[in-house]
Amino acid sequence: MSSEITYNRIAMLRAERKVSRRELADALGVHYQTVGYLERGEYSPSLFLALRIAAYFEVPVEVIFSTDPFPRLGSASAEGASAG
Repeated sequence: MSSEITYNRIAMLRAERKVSRRELADALGVHYQTVGYLERGEYSPSLFLALRIAAYFEVPVEVIFSTDPFPRLGSASAEGASAG
């Protein structure tokens, strides 16, 4: 079994933009439960799906997906990154 973990900010982006799981799923052409699996890290998207998600939110794919955990909002490293 692979230990490859992908972290993502899908839930944060959805909340920020007031998009439901179903709305996102419909826009991407996937089942709404797939969005839940993605958000919880239970499923890693294909490159195609990752790029479609990035295009939907109009951000670079690396803003949404990472192989390292994202800094928690309010942490010093997150504030330093956004101070520029």
